[in-house]
Amino acid sequence: MGQEEAPLPEGIFSLLDTDLYKLTMQCAIYKYFSDVHVTYSFTNRTPDMKLQRGAYKWLLKQIEALSNIRVTSEERAFLKKKCPYLNETYLTFLETFRLKPSEQIELVFTPTQDTGSNKDEGTVVYTIQGLWVDTILYEIPLLALTSQAYFKFSNTDWDYEGQEEKAFRKGCVLLQNGCVFSEFGSRRRRDYHTHDLVMKGLTRAAAEGKKNGWPGVLTGTSNVHFAMKYDTNAVGTVAHEWYMAIAAITDDYEKANELALRYWLGCFGEGVLGIALTDTFGTPAFLKAFRQPVSSIEDDKPTESSKTFAQTYTGVRQDSGDPAFFVKTIREFYDREGITDKKTVVFSDSLNIDHCLEYKKLAEDAGLAPSFGVGTFFTNDFVNKSTGDKSKPLNIVIKIATANGKPAVKLSDNLGKNTGDSAKVQEVKKKLGYTEQKWNEIDESNRWTKK
Repeated sequence: MGQEEAPLPEGIFSLLDTDLYKLTMQCAIYKYFSDVHVTYSFTNRTPDMKLQRGAYKWLLKQIEALSNIRVTSEERAFLKKKCPYLNETYLTFLETFRLKPSEQIELVFTPTQDTGSNKDEGTVVYTIQGLWVDTILYEIPLLALTSQAYFKFSNTDWDYEGQEEKAFRKGCVLLQNGCVFSEFGSRRRRDYHTHDLVMKGLTRAAAEGKKNGWPGVLTGTSNVHFAMKYDTNAVGTVAHEWYMAIAAITDDYEKANELALRYWLGCFGEGVLGIALTDTFGTPAFLKAFRQPVSSIEDDKPTESSKTFAQTYTGVRQDSGDPAFFVKTIREFYDREGITDKKTVVFSDSLNIDHCLEYKKLAEDAGLAPSFGVGTFFTNDFVNKSTGDKSKPLNIVIKIATANGKPAVKLSDNLGKNTGDSAKVQEVKKKLGYTEQKWNEIDESNRWTKK
């Protein structure tokens, strides 16, 4: 296996080994919601994929080690230079920030009963709680560590052979076909070493594309640590968590999208971090808020620009449901609002090369500028050595569960991605007039292995 055989150190050893939107949200939380208490829940959407007890013990050690990491002076300098929208007050806070897993995380292992095998395996459940500003940075490292633990102990029928070259080839195809894309694979990567190999391959592809004049662009990576390591852009804006928590805190689901948009602009201003996430409570509910005039979160008065949110934000992100229906819906919305500026649509739901090329055409035909956040297809694309079959990734998520004691829910544009307390989900659906949707192209238990 040559140069791809020696893995880098295990675990998480940088606080920036996370997705940018966790830092941007933490920045806004620090400004507006520093006293909000939250809990998070963990879900394994591939429940047949169990963890060995050894994986659980390894996870306990890795989680304990999270208390030792901090932002270095070099990392702070990188953030100040490459992420100028993170204000000085927040960077000072981040420089002294520490995770306290012994106080904030409980990990429980439940053995599987009567499996008919000698495997000591079972399920793991995380309980995460604390101030929102203190716990928001757990999601990405815990998911990455859990995926690594599974493939270190439960499924070892794989190796690193060809991972860098595979990422290089994928990047070349996307660049040759004019795709604007970034690497989004932190959460479900096989491990840190795989992520590093993928970034090596993609940056090689970007250099090849520049040399050959290919029309596509690698815009960067969502992972801030790897953006720093490979001298590229950290990419991302906001996650469902922002909308979910604000809705739970206020218990005003009719105004939650609008409030989330207003707070975001209040923290970062217009013209930066301007991709809005549409599907937290279903895209139709979001678009009702998106057409409202921008108003200041501080005094509830219209801003001087008097533009709508749709005019102010540079575009939207599609993360659930049917992309063709979404593109049609967004195009019709912009047309009704008389918006002629070319807006961006970012696709980020279970992408591969074929999907990127298909959705690129859909968006461009509709007069939109497509961009792609490609994740698990880059960082967890392996085969089983013994059979040559696809090595199935774990489909795991950590979502905010409560904020100030109230349940937080997500409806999305696909029934399989609904999240949270079932009674609250039904209540919010009724309140918003949510129409049940199911996109059959996606099966959450086999998200990246469907043939």
